[in-house]
Amino acid sequence: MKQAILFLAIVLSTNLSAQNLVSTTLLGTKSSAQLQSTFGVPFIQYGVKYYRIKYTTTNLQNALDTVSGLLVVPNNSNKIFPRVVYQHGTSGSKTDVPSYTSAGGEGQVGLLFGGLGYVALLPDYLGLGDSDGFHPYVHAASEASVAIDMLRAEVEFEAQNPVHTNDQLFITGYSQGGHAAMALHRAIELEHADEFTVTAAAPLSGPYSLSGVMRHLILTDTVYYYPAYIPNTALSYQTVYGNIFNQLEDVFKQPYANLILPFYQGTKTLTTLNSQLISALTANEGSCRPFRMLQDSLVQNIMNNPNHPINVALRANDTYNNWTPQAPMRLFYCMADDQVPFMNSVVARDTLMATGAVDFIANDVNPAADHGDCFDPAMTSTILFFLGFQQIGTVSTNDPDELTRLEISPNPVSDVLTIRNLPKEGTFQIVDYQGKILLKSRVAAGTSTIQVSQLPKGVYMAMYSAGGVVRMEKVIKE
Repeated sequence: MKQAILFLAIVLSTNLSAQNLVSTTLLGTKSSAQLQSTFGVPFIQYGVKYYRIKYTTTNLQNALDTVSGLLVVPNNSNKIFPRVVYQHGTSGSKTDVPSYTSAGGEGQVGLLFGGLGYVALLPDYLGLGDSDGFHPYVHAASEASVAIDMLRAEVEFEAQNPVHTNDQLFITGYSQGGHAAMALHRAIELEHADEFTVTAAAPLSGPYSLSGVMRHLILTDTVYYYPAYIPNTALSYQTVYGNIFNQLEDVFKQPYANLILPFYQGTKTLTTLNSQLISALTANEGSCRPFRMLQDSLVQNIMNNPNHPINVALRANDTYNNWTPQAPMRLFYCMADDQVPFMNSVVARDTLMATGAVDFIANDVNPAADHGDCFDPAMTSTILFFLGFQQIGTVSTNDPDELTRLEISPNPVSDVLTIRNLPKEGTFQIVDYQGKILLKSRVAAGTSTIQVSQLPKGVYMAMYSAGGVVRMEKVIKE
């Protein structure tokens, strides 16, 4: 009898620990017409339902914790969709996260991907959203683990709802989310390849080189209008590693330490802290030079001792080391980025290319765009990059849905492109990976031919649209 009770307890314990999904709350629905009106993206074909889900993950103490995230599903139970993970950027407050900003902010990215035919997962991260504790900012391991556990929770969501996904998995994210996206891609390929396979990844404008590019920025006496990123990182690594400082004054001079303390205690938002630090630095130093917040002795120790705890922590959270990406990967960035220097992408590119990465390109999508203005061209490039791989099936056959693919030949093409089996007269476009329309023409039902000899050599997206029907295919011009 005791053995039976023990066996039952073990089984129940195992089942409970395997259950990631805690709760699901429907936040709203959007039609495809509403999404097209909001985003102005012609590829949108589906309406969506979007949810805040709570699920379990492992916290910094290796104990079970409950976190939240935004889950967006296309509103079509007859299709089988790929999944995409979008990792969000730096949060100005605890609720400045996808599951609380689906009506605006980065939560909107999930609605966009849902309308494009992906089941979109947007984790809120540890310490944000409905999660307790201080957020471990730019901590690669937890950025990856909360996303991996959300993928597992989504499987349970599917078991309870008429949602179907295939084996395709896409990964992207912007700013801090670019760092988190690369961390997730690396963690899956190095540690979870038996569970997930990345189809394609596109980290965007992220601080990948914390120990190099970002460290240099911190230790350089230059004007920088995002000083709160520095204490956010220091406090994060103190939370994770416990050896960065004994008291705030070990790192920051006064009056800056006193301004930072309420943020550490959770009574001040990052947005407020940044504004206060700008004002204090301008008043005390003549301009916003965050380097001058730091204790002189600390700066000397960091510069002279490569094994100082801060240097060790920064190196541990670089996201490109000891890894060769196996899935196709793009780094999209802007050279005029005023928050995350573009050299982060250059250093990551050079390091990963040196390891033998094959289908890998880093692209400056707009040399004149700052961090805010870079988002749109980077996201447009990502959408087009992913569409070249995306497969949507039907529940009855579990095969790729040919109705979503455009039949073109030859491919690669030199001069004349032939388009077949068009259901009715419509519009044909060729778009580059920055979203620029290079060719636009009306095409008849059945078969049409298009002269493309004037196009430069490269890879493009061919798109046909007519009365709500959209078909796409990647085309190579040789």
